[in-house]
Amino acid sequence: MKIGDLAKRSGLSAHTLRYYERIGLLPYADRDRSGQRDYDASILEWIEFLRRLKTTGMPIRDMLRYAQMRADGDETFAERGALLREHRERVRTHLADLEACLRSLDKKIAFYGKAKQRKDADDGLPKNDDEDTAPRPGA
Repeated sequence: MKIGDLAKRSGLSAHTLRYYERIGLLPYADRDRSGQRDYDASILEWIEFLRRLKTTGMPIRDMLRYAQMRADGDETFAERGALLREHRERVRTHLADLEACLRSLDKKIAFYGKAKQRKDADDGLPKNDDEDTAPRPGA
């Protein structure tokens, strides 16, 4: 598959695909007779995994380490597993932090919702006489 097709199917730009190949995240593509990159469809699964690593915040240096170990073959299974377990723990910690932030946002949203309900309810009541006669700033 040509780079344009891979870009469409992967959701990455051709520029990003070339960059990933240049830095070693993607293996070098075979070339056709005219010298154009010709990717095997199996690369899509690897690109999807890279996308997930990126989404979960794995630093590019760790993604590169993982890609190199993958290229080195089956003897790196234990190292790859260790790298992914370490990353999973960072993701879990980050998720816990995000969940705490989400709870805080939910509380604040509920507070503003209740405050609006009180204000709406108060707007329908007659004003207190003391409020009408209170001196206004600058009066």
